Amino acid sequence: MVQAVVPADLLARPPVLPGELAAAAWIAKLDRPRAVSQTGPLAGLSFAAKDNIDAAGMPTTAGCPAFAYQPATDSTVVHRLLAAGAQLAGKTNLDQFACGLNGTRSPYGAVPNAFNPRYVSGGSSSGSAYVVATGQVDFALGTDTAGSGRVPAGLNNIVGIKPSKGLISARGVVPAAQSVDCVSIFARTVGMAARVLQATMGHDAGDPYSRRLALATQPWGNAFRFGVPSQLEFHGDALSQAAFREAVGRLRELGGTPVTIDFTPLAQAAALLYESALVAERYAAIRGFFDAHENEVVEPVRGIIASGRGYSAADLYEAQARLQALGRQAAAMWPSIDVLLVPTAPTHYTIAQMQQDPVALNRNLGAYTNFVNLLDYAAISVPSAMRPDGLPFGITLVGPCGSDWQLADLGQRYHHATGLAQGATGEALPAPQPIPGLNESATVRVAVVGAHLSGMPLNGQLTERGATLTAKAETAPHYKFFALPGTVPPKPGLLRVAPGTGSRIAVEVWEMPIQHYGSFVALVPAPLGIGTLELADGSSVQGFLCEALATAGAQDISHFGGWRAYVASLQQQQ
Repeated sequence: MVQAVVPADLLARPPVLPGELAAAAWIAKLDRPRAVSQTGPLAGLSFAAKDNIDAAGMPTTAGCPAFAYQPATDSTVVHRLLAAGAQLAGKTNLDQFACGLNGTRSPYGAVPNAFNPRYVSGGSSSGSAYVVATGQVDFALGTDTAGSGRVPAGLNNIVGIKPSKGLISARGVVPAAQSVDCVSIFARTVGMAARVLQATMGHDAGDPYSRRLALATQPWGNAFRFGVPSQLEFHGDALSQAAFREAVGRLRELGGTPVTIDFTPLAQAAALLYESALVAERYAAIRGFFDAHENEVVEPVRGIIASGRGYSAADLYEAQARLQALGRQAAAMWPSIDVLLVPTAPTHYTIAQMQQDPVALNRNLGAYTNFVNLLDYAAISVPSAMRPDGLPFGITLVGPCGSDWQLADLGQRYHHATGLAQGATGEALPAPQPIPGLNESATVRVAVVGAHLSGMPLNGQLTERGATLTAKAETAPHYKFFALPGTVPPKPGLLRVAPGTGSRIAVEVWEMPIQHYGSFVALVPAPLGIGTLELADGSSVQGFLCEALATAGAQDISHFGGWRAYVASLQQQQ
């Protein structure tokens, strides 16, 4: 049997000292990664498992030494990963009993943020996020009840997939609130996380909450509607507030139309998780152990779990009815939107701040995550920006149950549009990957105006992706056209202006398979970007737009009516 570096003294270790914060990410790391297959879709990849997920041969502690036990078998999710060729590197630290969103509630030490060790990593899947962000493994398993698979992703510049409930089996996972628990996935790219989801999803008769789910296969493409809460609270954090405004703009550029939604029922549903009889499920999850060993549980976890004792069955039914009513109210937003956009976490806190006010600040971190599982939604957290203070900001895309592949597709397009590095590694993002389960026949209409036109130097970027020319058209008369200086090969810039002040510009409309669209967008250099263009016939397509600042001093060539005419004029001058 492969032995861990630490298990011999695992249960007797004292809490980790401040100088050892980075080491607190691992509960136990294997000398030699454990594998059962050399083949499979995940062959050669390494992963870590949050230490409330069973892996045979390694103790499961759930962050509580007195609770620890030695599982005889792997959890279903670990078994499926090993069978797919992945290698288990070890177990990671967590907020005790997966109760917390900050990563400081463990006797094995507070897990630091991967970018600044003074700040929290987010929890409860703190260790899993840290080892992914720092490049120690290719991906990691977490769990998510109230946001534990998303908040650490947002605070560490990585991807966190929170699948639809029951899509990944939770058999062999220590429950937090079993009816809403989900196994989650951390990776540095959406493509990697989607591969892991494909390998782990599927019904499991041994899990009472496992479900056979039919996932949507039609991507939202280049014309989608995204909900934005009418009121957002960033707790005085102007940097996060500015980063969220930037995120709204980026989704617009990807073809999204923002729609203001009422966040009130979502916020009220989120509050029920800890402020109603629903918290009794946390107590029920470890009732036998807790009643016998309450003093072995750290605060504030002990107080939260103990509060579940005080509710009656009638209280629980009342809370469930209230949740059902809020769910109906919240459902009114879905006919008007495809996806909901929220900050993954509204702010960052230092470890010292969190330890001084552990309940209120933890609640703040979950403001935009707590409602998701309660209302049976799917979600993905993706990196969005690096703030001026060097800390990451992430967004979460939330969709109805079964929208997992659609969320991954849009999440990947968004992530690659940011140009951010992978986690804290400094490595550039690889090319986008096809999202499993999507309808590969789906296409995106893309209008090109310059070097991508037929016969022009960059047209191959379209044809090599299977794009086909479907129409020659003109824009609506709302654009100005500029020859951008210093571009190689020479490129134009299309700038939208006020109606009546622009010109119609000749374009070609190409139809591109949706699975290749992300890689095409990733090639677009600043100051150019992809946005929504209005054509002369009133229809909308994706197309190249230019930042206004880049047109300052550039030659206005709008009167030529298109790039070909301008290029021809240059040739006549030679």
